[in-house]
Amino acid sequence: MLNSIQHFIENGVPNLQKASKDFSEDPRDFAGFVYRVRNEALQMALDYISETLTTCNQILKDSPVRKERWEVVRTDEKSLITSIGKVMFSKTLFKNKVTGERRYLLDDMLSFDPHERMSEDAIAQLLSESVQTSYRKGGQAASILDEVSKETVKDKIHALEFPKEQKRRGRKRKVEYLYIEADEDHVSLQFQKKKGDLQVNQYGRKLNGMINKLIYVHEGIEKDAPKSTRHHLVNAHFFCGAYEGKANSELWDEVYTYIDNNYDISSIKRIYLGADGGAWIKAGGKRISGITYVMDEFHLKKYLIKMTNHLMDSADDARKLLCEMIKDGSKEDFLSVVDMLEYHASNDKEMKRVQEGADYILDNWSAAKTRLRYRRIPGCSTEGHVSHVLSKRMSMTPMGWSRKGADKMARLSAYTWNKRDMLELVRYQKTVMPKAAGAEEAETVVAQVKDKQHSHPAWGKYVDSIQVELSSELKKWMSIGMHNYIWKLF
Repeated sequence: MLNSIQHFIENGVPNLQKASKDFSEDPRDFAGFVYRVRNEALQMALDYISETLTTCNQILKDSPVRKERWEVVRTDEKSLITSIGKVMFSKTLFKNKVTGERRYLLDDMLSFDPHERMSEDAIAQLLSESVQTSYRKGGQAASILDEVSKETVKDKIHALEFPKEQKRRGRKRKVEYLYIEADEDHVSLQFQKKKGDLQVNQYGRKLNGMINKLIYVHEGIEKDAPKSTRHHLVNAHFFCGAYEGKANSELWDEVYTYIDNNYDISSIKRIYLGADGGAWIKAGGKRISGITYVMDEFHLKKYLIKMTNHLMDSADDARKLLCEMIKDGSKEDFLSVVDMLEYHASNDKEMKRVQEGADYILDNWSAAKTRLRYRRIPGCSTEGHVSHVLSKRMSMTPMGWSRKGADKMARLSAYTWNKRDMLELVRYQKTVMPKAAGAEEAETVVAQVKDKQHSHPAWGKYVDSIQVELSSELKKWMSIGMHNYIWKLF
């Protein structure tokens, strides 16, 4: 690996010195100076990584253990996009002497996919950017000195698998009340199953809608600071995805698994489910025992306003009366107020608004009553969370999705909002991929090579050839520590 270091000293250091000289002559161009220093450092890093990988491959080629079972077929030059740039290195194709299986043993040593063109760190950066902005910008963010196409980004996201909910380490949290809130985001599709299959309704509008579901569990709300007017959810955990049809049950099972893994259920007095009354929410909520359904504050106010707007100056009084009937009265009391509102409607449009609002509240009567009766239930924030977690990326601007792409992006958004590590997600993909034929045999040889390789390369001649003064500590690391470092990696 000292070849790359020597190359940097012979070429990179003079370039840095020239950059410093140019900067001293024109200190106003500080940005240009920073770019030049950065590029030299990055190029040295890429050369060093490339040489390290090539050296690992050479160790496999020279290994007596490898020669017993595998023979050399050819050595290829490969490229790998990393988070800092493209790395070129050599890797050898080997053939098993018994089975005839062909494999790049270096891939097994490094846990690489044989056809992988990007490193895990680059994919992690790609995902982090894509979930915030776009596929195109995700491809640009994958690497400092290189980029990948938006088609590659799409393929990476479509192939994602997400880990199941894990049990909490240590003691489970104890709370008296737990809150679940649910809503949905409406997404536009480019096609249903294949391009060109979208139909239109009688009004000429495309039938290209689907929904992404959002559920989050939290322990209540608290202020950001003692005197702050802003609030946040306590220990919020998010679940997102399409979960169409029967998969809706899987979504709610995931919610229950999370609660069971993280909370002492015996200490929970009540779980409140705040939502707008959607069928998928009501159906799923029944899968968790002890849930009390609560109408979310936003939709309750929305329909109260819808029913009373035509009363002009008397609208506020009418809303207060409706709330009193919902809170302490019966359905008959509520309908008597509705009759009064219909009487004052001046046209069919206003009449229809009153009827639609009344039907919605009556369909969710117990949920609306619970919302107004129990003040300990925090105001529902689903509209804001749908906007931030899903809509901001997926539906606020004109864009079309595939069903798989919309589902995977929603799940990736939940993963991000749960503050999970993106590199951990990338590495998780390897645990769910089936091993290729011959992989175990190859891994055995790689392990034996690691165990039996003890010789140290002669670094001294490279150290002696370096023309720049180095500290004794760095010389010692280069001559001895480098080799130990490599074997710790593998």
